[in-house]
Amino acid sequence: MVVSNKADKTITVLVERRVKHPVYGKFIRRSTKITAHDEANTCNEGDVVTIVETRPISKTKSWTLGRVVERHRETATLVAGADDAVA
Repeated sequence: MVVSNKADKTITVLVERRVKHPVYGKFIRRSTKITAHDEANTCNEGDVVTIVETRPISKTKSWTLGRVVERHRETATLVAGADDAVA
């Protein structure tokens, strides 16, 4: 899920995973923030995306945007409204 798109051509993606606690056996959610390259600036906060590992683009970016799986509801409404206004 995209948590930030404030930088130009860069998105921050929150990746969550479940890990079993070594002693108690309870599953715990762990998360990692990954910066990824978004060449066309197509993503917005809340979008669910697929990212692909690639060569290092900068000091912190080694991932690129693969595709947008699901748009955030508010974003989808704004995009649909813009299409209606043009037509």
